[in-house]
Amino acid sequence: MESQRNILLIGLLFVSFLLWQQWQADKAPKPVATESSVVANATTNHSADVPEADTGVPAAVAATQNLITVKTDQLDVQINPVGGDIVYAALVSHKLEQGKDQPFVLLEQTKDFTYIAQSGLIGRDGIDSSAKGRAIFAASKTEFTLADGQDSLEVPLTYVAENGVTYTKVFVFHRGKFNVNIDYKINNTSAAPLQVQMYGQIKQTIKPSESSMMMPTYRGAAFSTASVRYEKYNFEDMGKNNLNQPTIGGWAAMLQHYFVSAWIPPATDSNTIFSSVSAGGLANIGFRGAVYDVAPGATQEISSQFYVGPKDQKALSALSDTLNLVVDYGFLWWLAVPIHWLLMFYQSFVGNWGVAIILITLTVRGLLFPLTKAQYTSMAKMRNLQPKLQDLKERFGDDRQKMGQAMMELYKKEKVNPMGGCLPILLQMPIFIALYWVLLESFELRHAPFMLWIHDLSVQDPYYILPLLMGVSMFIMQKMQPIAPTMDPMQVKMMQWMPVIFTVFFLWFPSGLVLYWLVGNIVAIIQQKIIYAGLEKKGLN
Repeated sequence: MESQRNILLIGLLFVSFLLWQQWQADKAPKPVATESSVVANATTNHSADVPEADTGVPAAVAATQNLITVKTDQLDVQINPVGGDIVYAALVSHKLEQGKDQPFVLLEQTKDFTYIAQSGLIGRDGIDSSAKGRAIFAASKTEFTLADGQDSLEVPLTYVAENGVTYTKVFVFHRGKFNVNIDYKINNTSAAPLQVQMYGQIKQTIKPSESSMMMPTYRGAAFSTASVRYEKYNFEDMGKNNLNQPTIGGWAAMLQHYFVSAWIPPATDSNTIFSSVSAGGLANIGFRGAVYDVAPGATQEISSQFYVGPKDQKALSALSDTLNLVVDYGFLWWLAVPIHWLLMFYQSFVGNWGVAIILITLTVRGLLFPLTKAQYTSMAKMRNLQPKLQDLKERFGDDRQKMGQAMMELYKKEKVNPMGGCLPILLQMPIFIALYWVLLESFELRHAPFMLWIHDLSVQDPYYILPLLMGVSMFIMQKMQPIAPTMDPMQVKMMQWMPVIFTVFFLWFPSGLVLYWLVGNIVAIIQQKIIYAGLEKKGLN
């Protein structure tokens, strides 16, 4: 039966898509840099903790002193006075595990793992260099808290150089936001002009990818320049080649599933996006900003922004026109973006992401109903032609040329399109893949409950009930289509096993995706009954 072949086709296409995604993920880096890459990077300009400025040299590794704690409604941050680096960032409103109070920690520095955000001033008169080490800042207190009713919180750190110049590094936190403003205020009280350059970088220990065939997520770096809107730069790429991309504006980031950290320098400044991999297996990506000249007696401010939080497209777009691209929908982004918007729209009304997924499914199936009707109508016509096709096969035997010509004449005479059953399925595949990526990439679904036993739509069904129901629905759909006597025996066996194969695949799928497929199957069964009932009245079924 033609519909059986179509189901087999969509199954093979979907499995092929998953295998292709896993092949992409398998190209991720190895956890330890090779000796050759370490040696190569050790001799480049940006191999040390502090990048080399246009006229400077690398600085020494910063030590750790008593940390400064900053707490807001969204962030719990720790700042090292040595260099003023952010060495810990917990997301207060995002929990590590559902139902528990422990926040999700994005930045941290432990014995086995480092993921921190560094920034400083380099250049001819920079306070971060190999000769001086990192600047050691002083703060008025070690704990800062955003009070109720307070919209923003400033955390000033001060460093006075040997020549009497005062450098104030101010961290500005905002209520309800995950971005932090980092402002340097330089008061040149000396008699000589100063020349400095700000840098910001994200340092992370290289670790193996956590991706799987069912969840092909990305962990690594990414950047944007004036000429390249968005490009991933994984740890393996960083180990082979150091970035050195001059640009106006731009940004540099570290990505993982649902979350991102990123440096966003001023959009109008001349910056350089750079990367490196150190001998200890630490990957760095960041920016070197514009060179500033500070005249004697003058004051200069140099600013940048740092984001550490979820992949919230609205919040990211407010910081940069291209930063929202870290929510990577792949080559079908143009289709995924409106689907994500519609999903958000539905959720804003119903207040339940599971119900929103159901409404998305009903919308997609409703829009595709004309194609679905054309598909089943075509299959019905092909089913009615089976006896005539069998006669042609017996008449021409193994003469493929004459058999093909006779079949085309029969199709033309009966006004049947032999591809009519396949084309709608092929058109539906891009929509499914786009929705697949929307559900996979949307941080809003993390820890989002549905109902009953489904407490988190971003992880697999703990009791495998949805996958089993999905398998049953596929079995029902299969039984609604009788197998044609002319169908190849191998295809018959494959079709009989398809519900089982898909059920096994879907056991490890996020329950949100399984819910979409299950509801889609239920709607398809209902549509199929309605369409076939109409065709029977017309004598086509």
